Parts: sequence; C-alpha cells; structure tokens
Amino acid sequence: MRWDPTQYARYDSERSRPFFDLLERVSADAPATVVDLGCGSGELTATLAARWPTARVIGIDSSPEMIERAADLLEGRLATASEHRRSVSDEERSARGAKPMSQLSFELGDAADFSAAGVDVLISNALLQWVPGHAELLRRWAGELNPGGWLAFQVPDNFTAPSHALMRELAESPEWSAKLSGVLRHADAVHPVQEYLLLLCAAGLRATAWQTSYLHLLPGADPVLEWVRGTGLRPVLAALSDSDSAAFELSYAERLRAAYPRTGYGTVFPFLRTFAVGQK
Repeated sequence: MRWDPTQYARYDSERSRPFFDLLERVSADAPATVVDLGCGSGELTATLAARWPTARVIGIDSSPEMIERAADLLEGRLATASEHRRSVSDEERSARGAKPMSQLSFELGDAADFSAAGVDVLISNALLQWVPGHAELLRRWAGELNPGGWLAFQVPDNFTAPSHALMRELAESPEWSAKLSGVLRHADAVHPVQEYLLLLCAAGLRATAWQTSYLHLLPGADPVLEWVRGTGLRPVLAALSDSDSAAFELSYAERLRAAYPRTGYGTVFPFLRTFAVGQK
C-alpha cells in the first residue's frame, strides 16, 4: 500500500497531539541514540532532535513516500542551518557559545526487522496497529534497549468506533465482500491497555499506561472520510479500482454523515488512543 503524505497531513495538528502527550512521559535526560519507529514524513521526528540536541536521532518508516518527504524536510533543515551559520560571524558564535546539533537522519525499514540494541529512547507513534504480532516485538525491544532506556508507544483504540465499524460493515456487504474479503483489520489489531502495561512490566520495565479520548472538531464537508482516507481506508482504496473506490466512498460517506452529524461548529470526531511508556 502506498502512503500519501499530503492526505495524511491534512489533519496534522490533531494527529500530532498524541505524539507530544506520549513524549511528556519520557524523562530521558541526555540519550545518545533516539529512534522514531514509524516516523512518517519526519516533522515530529525533528522535534526529538530539538529536545535532545546531543543525540543521534533516527527516523525509520516502511513507506518510501514518507521517507522521501522526510528526506526533503531534512534537506531543507540543513540548508536553513547552513544559511544561518553563514550569517553569524565567528565572534558571535563564540560569544553565544557553540550549541551541539543532533545528528538527524531518516531511513527505510520495517518494524518487524528493527532491533533496539544500542537505543536509549524508542518512540513509536500510531504504528503498531499495522503490525501483526507486535506484542512479541515489544518484548524483544524491551530486552534489547540499553540499560535505563525508554520505550514509549501510542496506538489508536477506535476500531469499534463507527468510523471503522461502518467501513467493515460495508466491506462485508454482498456488494463488496468478494473484492474486500480479508482486507480490513478488526478490533484485535491492538491489545487492551492493561495487557500492554503488564507486558512491559513483565519485560523488566517500570511502566505506566493510559488512554485518552480526543474530541476532534473537524471543519469542512465529510471530514471523517477525509481523515480515514489518510489511514484506515487505505487498504480498501488499494484493493479497488478507481471507479469501485469512488462507489465505495459514496456509500461510506453517507453512513459517516449519519454517524458523525455536522454541527454549526464543525464535526465532532471522538478518537480513543492507548499509550504506554516504560523505562528499563
């Protein structure tokens, strides 16, 4: 499946809030190596470089489209830094005191193949729901982390919400079941929050876990459809022809409008997310 960075970024403010809520619970002081697994287009990864300016910060994603966008971001960031250095005299730099810069990089990679050996902080934001068997990966990563290392992740827990239930219901209807059988994930894509907590504790981490239900107020026509076009609807669109995709979206959008009625202030889109953080 191809990711569309532009579509995903349509609600970047709402999508980024859980990342920063997760990061607030990570108390690492001066990690040497920080990894953002499932980094997407890299904007949030760059904030890790700003928080830990002496660290090597690596963003990893399985999407070539996302890594290409992240590389563009890095190129622009380096060009800006270079221009700034040219504009500041040696005397000014000396007077201000030289500030170390993170070594920020991005690379293509799959979560199932990732090793956390040598990592001090491992962040995974809205990735693991796409990875079957990720509980075993979490156990392995916890064991591979450096002593004192941090493992922090966030996953959506809205697979029983109307946005996903209606998508599955339509996909399983007589009209679409032949073309979409087995395409969509179900509620077992993520584990109950208490299972994540106990998993991290059993893996030797001091852990905490919680859930937050965000109430996003989305503007525009069919905003919930636009939201899921960037994430959960992608497998459906990838499996269908252009004409079938348009027909599926037409029926799906009608159901979404009934489930998420538009108000004078926008469309309220509740979104439950699960968080877990542990220190080795």
